[in-house]
Amino acid sequence: MKFQLFCLPTIPGSLEERERLRPIGRNRDRYQAMIEELRELVVMADEAGFDCFATTDHHFHSEGFEASVAPIVLYTDLAARTKRISFAPLGIVLPANNPLRVAEELAVLDHLTKGRVYAGFARGYQDRWSNVLGQQVPVQGTPMDGGEVDKHNRRVHEEYEDIIYKAWSDDLLQHKGEFFQIPYPYDEGIRRWPAHAWTRQYGQPGELDDENVIRGISVIPKPYQDPPLKAFQPFSVSESTIRRTAKNGVIPVILTANPPDFRRLCGLYRDVANENGRDLKLGQNVAAVRAVAFGDTEQQAVSLLERTNYTGFQAYFSGFGFWEAFRTAEDAEKYPLDPYTPLPPEEWTLDRFRGVKYGLAGTVDQVKREIEALHNVHGDNGELEWFTWFFDQGVMSLDEAKRQLELFSEHILPEFH
Repeated sequence: MKFQLFCLPTIPGSLEERERLRPIGRNRDRYQAMIEELRELVVMADEAGFDCFATTDHHFHSEGFEASVAPIVLYTDLAARTKRISFAPLGIVLPANNPLRVAEELAVLDHLTKGRVYAGFARGYQDRWSNVLGQQVPVQGTPMDGGEVDKHNRRVHEEYEDIIYKAWSDDLLQHKGEFFQIPYPYDEGIRRWPAHAWTRQYGQPGELDDENVIRGISVIPKPYQDPPLKAFQPFSVSESTIRRTAKNGVIPVILTANPPDFRRLCGLYRDVANENGRDLKLGQNVAAVRAVAFGDTEQQAVSLLERTNYTGFQAYFSGFGFWEAFRTAEDAEKYPLDPYTPLPPEEWTLDRFRGVKYGLAGTVDQVKREIEALHNVHGDNGELEWFTWFFDQGVMSLDEAKRQLELFSEHILPEFH
């Protein structure tokens, strides 16, 4: 099994400090402290043998909880300090970005690291920043509810994703889609290109027509990796997402945690992949994301989980519907999906958090048994390929974070790596 360390990342501080120093996201000293924490933790993860480090891609978080505004820039710094660990944005929100800039920047990072890069793309669910940065399309943040805005975002996302892979594979790129044209305007072409003689002699054949009109572009550089970068899809919960990732060879990072539902999604991924000519075993090319907390006793670990990852879900992620990933079969009658009835706040309990096997808290041996069950896809003779640890950097102290990382590195990695 491969292991991915996932941070938001977060500007360090207690809830009281966040209120006192608001907006802590613009506090220079605390931002520097976050960078130093990330550097120290990622170097530790690299030396321990973690395969990948990942962060989100979000903007305008004055509260400092997801201070992940420029992941590719951050990875460039971290890559220069490490030797083998790879990096993955989970994920770049394509509808709020220019797909060609994303293709270029990931390819440059791939060269700088000589192949230590995964792609990771998402559709965007946070209105505060998606609406602002996506205004030229336009797109808005949206829950994955199948509504018109959701469908619109999906179309933009899928078109932009296709453009990125074409930019990496095609020496001459041309595209006329619903939301993007290459060149622009596509039918007319780009008529003012004074350096046409230079391009005709040294550029990509086909960029110019006989009248020196630009009819295509050549995106540089090609990625260092050949074939190009593998990609993650965070955080997968729906069957439609699983089907699309399986068809295209993308690695879904599955947030759905309840063992029967997790097994079902892994089986669906395997079956659709096999239908598309990829002979995969159960769990292959699939990632699970889970929270982990170690303690000398189970209660000590549960207490740590409660004040870190669980608090984040209660205070923050709950508003975006993330608790829906922790449904069980018993919820179907009280909170049906048709008509859609979300889990109410009284169901957002620590017992549910742990009971569906998302929050893994206990002694080293207890956590080890939980990860073993997940590795086996909960008894279905599977072999999960990726384990993503949602690591609460910035919420716990740096000393506690280092202790947790050391325990994982000493007791978990050797068992499953």
